Formats: sequence, C-alpha cells, structure tokens
Amino acid sequence: MKAAYLQTISLVERLHRQCLEVVKAELDRRGIRDLNNIQALILYNIGTEELSVGELTHRGYYLGSNVSYNVKKMVENGYLIQERSPHDRRSFHVRASDTGLEIFNSISTLFDAHAEQISGGVVSDEDLKVTTATLHRLQLFWSSPMPMGGGVNPAA
Repeated sequence: MKAAYLQTISLVERLHRQCLEVVKAELDRRGIRDLNNIQALILYNIGTEELSVGELTHRGYYLGSNVSYNVKKMVENGYLIQERSPHDRRSFHVRASDTGLEIFNSISTLFDAHAEQISGGVVSDEDLKVTTATLHRLQLFWSSPMPMGGGVNPAA
C-alpha cells in the first residue's frame, strides 16, 4: 500500500508540473511573455466571475502570498481589474479585464481540445470519474486532522 500511495503522490506532482508546461507552451505559442503559467491558471479559475482574493485562494488552493503577488502582477500588466469591495473596505475584488478574458478563453479552448482528444480512446469518462473520486478522497484524508504516526482517520 505504501508504494502505491507514494507513487500516486509522485504522479500527481508530475501531472501538475506537466499541466503547467502545457499552459506555458500555449502562452509561448501566443507570444505572451508578461504572464506565467500559474497566473494563466488563476485567470482561468476566475473566468467570468468577480472574486475576492480570499475566495480565489480558497477555490484555487493557492498559497495566499502567492495569490497576492500574482494578482498584483496581473493588475499591473492589465489582465485583472481590482476594486475595493463596497461592503468591506478591507477586501478587494478582482475580475478579468478584456485581455484577461482572452487568456481565459484561450486556456478554456485548450482544455476543450484536450478533453476531445482523450475521449477518443485515451481515457474513458468513467476512468476520469473514478480517478477524480479517488483523488478527492485523498484530499479529504489530507485535510482531516490526524495524529502523527498514524491512527484512524476520522474522515474514513
């Protein structure tokens, strides 16, 4: 079990890095040099919504300081519009600018093409559903408090 567990962790990490490389290649193909792959994924996760930085951190599971830095850079480079919340003057909301929406649409189109390509027999819809369910259970396991050294996981 331990070997399979460690192999899964390693594979998830490699898949994430490869996904970032695919996004970077798309940015390079489009000649975009003032936006990195993480920032492009943040734009993708914002999409057409308006979110607080806190919501973005929660939804995207990014580290808070990294989100703040990346949001600042994307505002400076014209990909995001940042406005103070009318209800809480301490909070800021962000939304994609027209340029940011172009990136969102580009990444969305890329992911649509990937979904179409893999549905041609590479991976079945059922395979993806089972994988997603398994990874979700791992996420719940990691996010549940558990004593060091093992013990019974309360989420199990």
